[in-house]
Amino acid sequence: MTLQIITSDYLATHRHGFFTRHGGISSGIYKGLNCGAGSTDQVDAVKKNKLLVCDAMGVSLDKLVTVHQVHSADVIISTEQSNGLAQKADAIVSKSKGLALGILTADCAPILFCDPNSGVVGAAHSGWQGAIKGIAQNTITKMIEIGADIANIQAVVGPCISQKNYEVGEEFLENFLIDDQYNMRFFANGKNDKYQFDLPGFCLHSLRNAGVTKPEWTGHCTYEDGNKFYSYRKSTHLNEPDYGRLISVISV
Repeated sequence: MTLQIITSDYLATHRHGFFTRHGGISSGIYKGLNCGAGSTDQVDAVKKNKLLVCDAMGVSLDKLVTVHQVHSADVIISTEQSNGLAQKADAIVSKSKGLALGILTADCAPILFCDPNSGVVGAAHSGWQGAIKGIAQNTITKMIEIGADIANIQAVVGPCISQKNYEVGEEFLENFLIDDQYNMRFFANGKNDKYQFDLPGFCLHSLRNAGVTKPEWTGHCTYEDGNKFYSYRKSTHLNEPDYGRLISVISV
């Protein structure tokens, strides 16, 4: 099966892609392009899937830089090829030609960034914890630190869980209201005293607050289309023992 890659005109100056699960070699519950080394999928299958991604991006595997994601707001600056020892962080920025920055998700929001003028790019993993801690803002700050201009930064939020499928409890809501009462706008009333959280909307709001003038969401919900995307929440609802991870990549 051919790889299916979602792209955006906003990032057209750099080769990039929000990869779906189509086209990989994993089987069973991971069927498709599972790039999650943290899953219990076969190690060789995950590596071969990453090689397919690298081929599509025009880079070798050692030039694909990823991080050990921990739902933080920490961002690293990458200047070298990967040595196989991923640092703990949830975003990467770089201006080193030849590198490709990759982020893994399965309902959380991948965000890809570029400044077409300076050549600085970024990739961030934004779950709700990273989002409220400021992962989007911190990524932009690091990009500016290595030469980007906020006036030129483009940012696109990739496939993630949509509001109608993201049910949360009162404690979750309180975390956001303690941070800022204005955040109530990102919640809708759900069933049985539950709420529905708008993760992509919150990410777009964070990007605008950080100075990005026209951030974009691709509009794809990972929960809704199990044939195209991996979803942690869908896997949980299906009582599956594990789940695959999508990869989103941007080249410098």
